[in-house]
Amino acid sequence: MKFNIETERLLLREMRDEDLEGMFELDSNPNVHRYLGNKPIKKIAEAQKVIEGVKQQYKERGIGRWSVINKETDEFMGWSGIRLNTEYNMNGFTTYYDVGYRLIERFWGNGYATESGKAAVQYAFHTMKLPALYATTEKDNRASHNALLKIGLHYVEDFYFEEEAMDLRWYKIENK
Repeated sequence: MKFNIETERLLLREMRDEDLEGMFELDSNPNVHRYLGNKPIKKIAEAQKVIEGVKQQYKERGIGRWSVINKETDEFMGWSGIRLNTEYNMNGFTTYYDVGYRLIERFWGNGYATESGKAAVQYAFHTMKLPALYATTEKDNRASHNALLKIGLHYVEDFYFEEEAMDLRWYKIENK
């Protein structure tokens, strides 16, 4: 499946095997996983599994996270985009589309999560014609909370995610 969405500074495209080193840099960093249950990966084979999983989502669900590429440098910066969640019961929802992002630490604080997230919402509402999108953050993750609000989502409520024993926040945006 091919995706190619451009923003002012970013290219959002399908995840590829060539993203492996960047994916390992992203998901092996304990700081990146601070609000994700503190489970950074340790082997590059685990990063390959992530990429294969996303590629499988493209085939089975028609959507999955996209690689975030810096248009100036062609660097892999992380991932962003829409995902059809069917694996987890999140706040009473078992099948829903969510918007999310994860960036390599050296790219934090520059508005890339917001920029890529806004593009993902536009895609979800204008191309996919979805009625709503959801998102979650760990309760103490202020940076992600602020990015989701800037993207246009609204904070709904806090809830306890039993499977990972985490206090999370639930967000929603409707297609109007």
